[in-house]
Amino acid sequence: PGLRGFSLGRGCQDANDPIRGKNQITCKKRYSLCGKNGPAPAPTENYQHVLALVFAINKINQDPELLPNITLGFRIYESFFSARKTYESSFTLLSTRNGMIPNYNCDTQDKLSAVIGGLGSETSIQMATILGIYKIPQVRAISYGSFHTMLSDKFQFPSVYRMLPNEVPQSLGLVRLMQHFRWTWVGLIASDDDSGEKFVQTLKPMLTRNSICVAFTKQAPHVPSPSMVLVFREQTSKLHSSISQTKAEVIVVYGDTDSLLGLKLFLHVNYQTALTPIGKVWIMTAQWDFTSYIALNRWTLKPFHGSLSFAVHTKEVPGFRDFLQSLNPYQSQGDIFIQRFWHTVFNCSVLYSSLTIKDGRNCSGKEELASLPGSDFEMKMSSQSYSIYNGVYAVAHALHALYSSKSKKEAMGKGHLLELQNIQPWEVTLHPFLKNVRFNNSAGDKLYFDENGESSAGYDILNWIVFPNDSFVRVEVGHMDLRAPVGQEFTINERAIVWNMPRSMCTESCHPGYFRTVREGEPLCCYNCAPCPEGTISNQTDADRCDQCPEDQYPNRDQDKCIPKIMHFLSYEEPLGFVLASFALLFSLLTVLVLGMFIKHRDTPIVRANNRELSYVLLLSLLLCFLCSLVFIGQPGRLTCLLRQMAFGVIFSVSVSSVLAKTITVVLAFKATKPGASMRKWVGRKLAGTIIVSCSLIQVGICAIWLGTAPPFPDLDMKSEAGHILVQCNEGSNIAFYCILGYMGFLAIVSFTVAFLARKLPDTFNEAKFITFSMLVFCSVWVSFIPTYLSTRGKYMVAVEIFSILASSAGLLCCIFIPKCYIIVLRPDLNTREQLVRKSKSGTQEL
Repeated sequence: PGLRGFSLGRGCQDANDPIRGKNQITCKKRYSLCGKNGPAPAPTENYQHVLALVFAINKINQDPELLPNITLGFRIYESFFSARKTYESSFTLLSTRNGMIPNYNCDTQDKLSAVIGGLGSETSIQMATILGIYKIPQVRAISYGSFHTMLSDKFQFPSVYRMLPNEVPQSLGLVRLMQHFRWTWVGLIASDDDSGEKFVQTLKPMLTRNSICVAFTKQAPHVPSPSMVLVFREQTSKLHSSISQTKAEVIVVYGDTDSLLGLKLFLHVNYQTALTPIGKVWIMTAQWDFTSYIALNRWTLKPFHGSLSFAVHTKEVPGFRDFLQSLNPYQSQGDIFIQRFWHTVFNCSVLYSSLTIKDGRNCSGKEELASLPGSDFEMKMSSQSYSIYNGVYAVAHALHALYSSKSKKEAMGKGHLLELQNIQPWEVTLHPFLKNVRFNNSAGDKLYFDENGESSAGYDILNWIVFPNDSFVRVEVGHMDLRAPVGQEFTINERAIVWNMPRSMCTESCHPGYFRTVREGEPLCCYNCAPCPEGTISNQTDADRCDQCPEDQYPNRDQDKCIPKIMHFLSYEEPLGFVLASFALLFSLLTVLVLGMFIKHRDTPIVRANNRELSYVLLLSLLLCFLCSLVFIGQPGRLTCLLRQMAFGVIFSVSVSSVLAKTITVVLAFKATKPGASMRKWVGRKLAGTIIVSCSLIQVGICAIWLGTAPPFPDLDMKSEAGHILVQCNEGSNIAFYCILGYMGFLAIVSFTVAFLARKLPDTFNEAKFITFSMLVFCSVWVSFIPTYLSTRGKYMVAVEIFSILASSAGLLCCIFIPKCYIIVLRPDLNTREQLVRKSKSGTQEL
């Protein structure tokens, strides 16, 4: 059944128990584990617990600075999984050594200082119940293997100190572990006792808060007695059904070594009969040391390959491995366990003992413990052994603090000093020294008890690697320690884990670009995956919703991330901008050539007959119209937005006003040639100048009001086009913009009307007809401009306006000036005064 209780005494002098020096084991007779029929069989791992105790006491007795001149001894008692035996052993600790007489202890030097035990929760509670009744200050139950939360109740168990951390960090570590590997659908098996029920009640809400669901919750089956075999079969059948039918590939197991013996037997039988479900990964809590009884019963460990377990934090203790290597069944005097242990693990006969085997092979004593598989014996100190080692040192440091206290009078409750060996139980209290004990052990860990009497240690996460011969190694792959800095409490090294990583989920994860939708009537962990709506993204697995991208970003095709939008405006680098800019420069060059030609032939009849000053003004304004279109190309800025529409409106008003002045001049010039005509006084430069200036000033006034009330400004349109940020000029006031267009259209219509009415006047070079046609082109362009402009966005809207500017300006240039250039360059014979007079007379006669 295993070792369940140790006691620490302060020295042991007896005629039958000689002390063999400060560094030797004392109290040989009480170093025993015997029933009426001899030593009881125990798991070989429990022998390491004994060795850890002996190793710690030897080290303390050898330390000249810790408890100098004081020798520690010990007694070992067995619980046999029996409450009666546990109570009996507890009473024996409080009685005289030669017989159990409650309330009577006549030993003078073998004084009890503390009790270490037991490994199971029930044993620890039973021990603490007896030891607490007597309220003897020295007696402390230091539990090294019990996690039961009841033992944290200082009102009920004020004398219990636990070399174990609280269970809360372990539960939190389980949740963090599942979150790390995205396990959202897990099974839960707990021991069938109060501790298991408390664990389930604590863990389930934590899992729910972190979106982890429990596929099933089962109680571990009990070890079958002859009368309970049918009940055991029924329990294991239901458990097997739950494990095999669930989609959960991860199963959490909680319980101590004793309460889960039935589960170990179930797994062993299932594996041997090939019924164990493949692919399940077991997550064991620190309470379950499932390697116990494996070697004794030859149960297989293969179902646990790749599993993870929590264990109380341990470190390599210097010297312990060498201490184990030095063991020899023929040289370890006083150790009554070693011969049975040696006989069991090495399968040999120990000389001078009753432990023999059939083949007669004798133990040489040179066998090496390091050669044994882990299922038989581990050279590395286990977590329980490490707790025993630390527990012994905690008591030693408390005793040392008591012994070296400066205020011994207050500590002992006496007016005179006493030697530590002569202190009576009622004369001293060890409580404050155990509560305040703080020390660094030889492995470098800092140890102390918190306000609940629990150790400050954290948890290690171990990966179990089982080999075909059932030997195994435990590899440390992570930690859970609430004392660590924020964000570093939980650590896990995935690369160090040997397993087929499970995907324990009710449904497959929703990939980025999808979000979870709840299945009605099922747990939250069972869901469907739906694609994100258009314009939204989800950039994580199992997203609960899809989110909008920032305004300057847009979803990619898979809708799993946001991409920066591209700045979209008409630039010179793109083909459309380059072509429009090229046409603008081409027409500008053509206008300059026409102007140069007019200036060169300014004294010819055709130039003079068409009012050369008005022609110069019109050509210059057309040149500016072509050039102002370049302001619309490129990234809009504050200055360019102010110049665009203003320059366009004013320059075009000058151009159309010049055409209107030209038309009126033609009409008046013809009327003034009649004898006695009163309009002769209106013909001249003043009239043309007045028309241009007055018409242009009205447009300038409209622009000034626009600039003063709601000027244009650069704007970013992030919604009109997916994937693009439209960099454009916000007009500020659409009313002002359409007022400019409306006024310009009004001038064009007036010019067209006057020219149309004067188209049959006897002008030598058909000036009125050319103006009529040019105004027709001009009006056609701008009438079609408005619907096209309103139906486009971004750079295409700008391109439409540039095209309209270029097309209408080119219409004026070509319709009015190209025929004159044709005569000047190709038909100079028509560019004479005689030809002009002849055509004028001819036209007058026709009228």
